[in-house]
Amino acid sequence: MSSERVVGRWPWVFLVALVLLALNLRSPFVGVSAVTDELRSALDVGNGAVGLLTSLPVLCFALAAPVALALVRRYGAESAVLACLGLVLVGSLVRSSGSFAVAVLGTVVIGLGITIGNVVVPVLIRSRVAPERVGTVTGLYTAVMNVGSMIVLIGSGPLASASGWRAALLAPAVLSVVAALVWWRVVGTSRRAAPGPAEGATSGAADAPDVATAVPSGPVWRDPVAVLLVVAFAGQSTSFYSLTAWLPSILADEAGAGSAAGALASVFQVSAVVGALGVPLLALRLREPVAAGVVGLLWMAMPAQLLLAPSAYLVGSVLGGIAQGGGFALILTIVARRARSDRESAGMSTLVQSVGYAFAAVGPTLLGAVHDATGSWTAPLLVVLGTTALFLVSTVTASVSARRPRDRGRAA
Repeated sequence: MSSERVVGRWPWVFLVALVLLALNLRSPFVGVSAVTDELRSALDVGNGAVGLLTSLPVLCFALAAPVALALVRRYGAESAVLACLGLVLVGSLVRSSGSFAVAVLGTVVIGLGITIGNVVVPVLIRSRVAPERVGTVTGLYTAVMNVGSMIVLIGSGPLASASGWRAALLAPAVLSVVAALVWWRVVGTSRRAAPGPAEGATSGAADAPDVATAVPSGPVWRDPVAVLLVVAFAGQSTSFYSLTAWLPSILADEAGAGSAAGALASVFQVSAVVGALGVPLLALRLREPVAAGVVGLLWMAMPAQLLLAPSAYLVGSVLGGIAQGGGFALILTIVARRARSDRESAGMSTLVQSVGYAFAAVGPTLLGAVHDATGSWTAPLLVVLGTTALFLVSTVTASVSARRPRDRGRAA
């Protein structure tokens, strides 16, 4: 099925469906950071255990991608989205229904669902959007994920105060129901619009060969630039998920933000919209290593501000938010420029994200454990300062080392 045909028949249905899906791909576990105190008290666990509820989905991103790819290959992209949203809903219900062990089980289910979403969105955008609009739609998708996180951070604290932490963590699941209803319409429309065998077109599970190319097949890890990008993405993701998990607590303890800490932490999420849309434009006007250096310094400014001047948290949150939104886009830009083919690009991207997310999964639990051991946020913030510095050095080095490949073949 051609992208022109689908976009021409139902562009707004697909874009609305994509936005609703994006709202479900980060918000289900971001809300944990806004109800940390309630979780500790109700479940009788420490900060390290609460951090596990944020880090487990990220670990799923790294480990469950082959399962997600198999599902997409077997049932098709749109049906895989329904599986994603169904798992998010079921996982949210389980997480809010019992003890800490039950909450962990529900969190794993949520992580599996979101992993499917992470895998399937690039496939959907590539197959359903005209080539000249792929960048715009991808930027929209990235920005909406951060907006969803902001909404949940703003609303979770007050909702927990009014109805308890279980209701606060369950409320975002309403979005998964709404998104599933819209995607059901997308699946039905896609099947009705699909050309028959006589037209020589395929859809759904028959698109499997394209999806399968996302699995790396060559020794990508031997490329020194790929190794640098793995380190860069590890620094990027570890910094982001660690701050996402603990920023409300840091603001409450160090900046005296109190019950408003969750809402204030949302500035970090919404500022990423500026980075996601703005940093690619910046890279067009500056040399790439310069753009990488700017983003890296903005990243380091946030933990430095929280250490040296906690009362200026809005400045640090804006700078760090711009950096975390732009850092992801910048790394993927270097991947695309370095790769000599679509297959190599897919392999490098998978390597970078899988390993990077594996490190990121440790971040929230590590920061919580360090805080428990030291009794303050100084040491945890020094850890984040180190991971942002790692991002700065490795991204700048990778952008200097990478050269535009001569062979830009489209071979799979």
